[in-house]
Amino acid sequence: MGIGGASCPEERSGIMQFRTGIGYDLHRTGAPRALRLGGVEIPADSGLIGHSDADVVLHAVVDALLGAAGIGDIGDLFPDTDGRYRDMDSRVFVEEAVQRIRAGGWECQNCDIIVHAERPKLAAHKPVIAARVAELLGVAADRVCVKATTNERLGSIGRNEAIACWAAVLLSRAETPGRR
Repeated sequence: MGIGGASCPEERSGIMQFRTGIGYDLHRTGAPRALRLGGVEIPADSGLIGHSDADVVLHAVVDALLGAAGIGDIGDLFPDTDGRYRDMDSRVFVEEAVQRIRAGGWECQNCDIIVHAERPKLAAHKPVIAARVAELLGVAADRVCVKATTNERLGSIGRNEAIACWAAVLLSRAETPGRR
């Protein structure tokens, strides 16, 4: 029972349950490969350094999804010590995360993304990235917002040594008796 004898939302059936998750990722620039952000190839001098394709946007989204559902993080599912994930397209990570949250009855309602990069300039790429992330999440394009900012030439991002990303998601599911 909740405070004062009132039942807590988790104790009632037939209501919606919501959870939020936040994800963050950062990778160094300078890899001799294409730059991928949100599953989209972006024209740039170099890509990001990482075990997989180093897509900071999709990595942050995966961590946000898994965190909201309470089922770990990207390193738990896809450790960088496992050679199977070497140069892996991060789309695979998102697909697995979505499958796992859905297995728990969760659906993604929206995703908000902030990419921190001094270069390349991302304004023209934001709608394409948002559409690709929405497709991977199985939501309408208007449920994903991509914002881009610089670090005002400060720190590793400002010196164009790294690109970082924050992602937040909202998950929902219908509460059923016995499930928390």
